Amino acid sequence: MKEEGSGFPRGVAVSFYTFLLILGIFFYLAWGIIFGSWDVTRPENVGVYAITVILVGFGIVGLLLYSRR
Repeated sequence: MKEEGSGFPRGVAVSFYTFLLILGIFFYLAWGIIFGSWDVTRPENVGVYAITVILVGFGIVGLLLYSRR
């Protein structure tokens, strides 16, 4: 069923959440390549992984919420 008057296009939301997912993956890969640090257990890398988890997490959850049924 299509909702009338939702006001916000579904395609814009899906594009935004896809962008967040790709940005999170790119951020993690770029950080690892530039600084050569892939070790999760090092305390100085906690911020990088926190940002990555937030971006990827919101991207996945948003895509799941706006997925077509």
